[in-house]
Amino acid sequence: MILAVDCGNTRLKWGLYQDGDWRRTAAVAITDLASLEKHWKKVGPAGRVVVANVAGTVVRKKLGSIFSRLSLRVTWVEPKRQQCGVTNGYRSPGQLGADRWAALIGARSLGGGPCLVVMAGTATTADILEDDGRFAGGVILPGVDLMKRSLVQHTAGLAHANGRFAAHPGSTSDAIETGCLLAQAGVIERMLSIMPPGAECLIAGGAAARIVPHLRIRPRRVDNLVLEGLLRIAIEPAERKGVPA
Repeated sequence: MILAVDCGNTRLKWGLYQDGDWRRTAAVAITDLASLEKHWKKVGPAGRVVVANVAGTVVRKKLGSIFSRLSLRVTWVEPKRQQCGVTNGYRSPGQLGADRWAALIGARSLGGGPCLVVMAGTATTADILEDDGRFAGGVILPGVDLMKRSLVQHTAGLAHANGRFAAHPGSTSDAIETGCLLAQAGVIERMLSIMPPGAECLIAGGAAARIVPHLRIRPRRVDNLVLEGLLRIAIEPAERKGVPA
């Protein structure tokens, strides 16, 4: 059994993989890590655990304590120059977030051709993965809700209110919601436009469902993209040795 853990800034997503399939996937708020221990007991000492953590050292220590109590050995993912068919194009490979690295590996395992890998969460990232598996760089921008909060917190007279997307916004809250969603869509479309014709767009993350309807392209939703990448990282050494996952 393999436990894959994607620990982001605001939530943690995990999945249990066994016998060629995801047996369970779930997500919790980053403030509710204590609830995970009862779910992870079934992994057992013989299982493999692989984690992408971008939530900082405090969260890593909390997760480490849980794994220690369960006698689980953990692989903490660190971006490399090359892994699982993906080459890291950053000048300093370690600067790339572990979740972005896992998402690129997941995208490579699901396709093989050139693609734009979009992660829409607290932040939105749009990363270029070339046909030969080379990560050729990408962009980072505030996610939808972070954009909205920034406007409210740093602009006088704008109250925090739930708006709706509208072609012709008739209120300030609708104008904010519409503007933030179109900003996300515009970046994604612009990034895809500089890629070769036929390149695919893969999108994942908690805000993906809100962004997709406003895109003029047809992206492919992959809800567990980071988990798919973590799975590949976990099983690659075993595959080299001819051991079943």
